[in-house]
Amino acid sequence: MTETEPTQTFEIAFAQLQDVIAKLEDADLALEEAIKLYEEGKRLSKLCAQILESAQLRVSTLSEAELEESETL
Repeated sequence: MTETEPTQTFEIAFAQLQDVIAKLEDADLALEEAIKLYEEGKRLSKLCAQILESAQLRVSTLSEAELEESETL
């Protein structure tokens, strides 16, 4: 996440992404609206990926710490 972007949970961002996808699936969208929604979807997709990557790093770090702790026992 960037510093200028407000903190947003994965669940909220993912729900918003799903909403954007549903709107994009509507064949009656004007081209300009579809482009705006696509851009918003790309932004939300990137945000979700960053949140997941951060969570994965945290879990990996915790797992490594547990492994090191168990090896010292």
